[in-house]
Amino acid sequence: MTEKASNMKDLVTYQDGAIVSKEIIQKPTGTVTLFAFDREQGLSEHTAPFDALVCILDGEAEILISGEPHRLRAGEMIIMPGGKPHALKAVRRFKMMLVMVRS
Repeated sequence: MTEKASNMKDLVTYQDGAIVSKEIIQKPTGTVTLFAFDREQGLSEHTAPFDALVCILDGEAEILISGEPHRLRAGEMIIMPGGKPHALKAVRRFKMMLVMVRS
């Protein structure tokens, strides 16, 4: 996908009871991935060595960073610092863009 304007929300679709992902950019310096989480779906606590930016495109999510909950809605973003444990859960169906920056 190059040189074409797109609505990010339309590039990934919801599936009942599932998490759907679509990688948009994969480079040695980082990645950009779109996700669609059905209600109650999530990712268990884990750590990543690099900072990650999460932008909520649709719906509502709860993101735990080092045990602290953050409730995000469409149009909001948060940085998950590298090396800190984090987890995600769909409060309602939600879509997000995840930007991982390797250093």
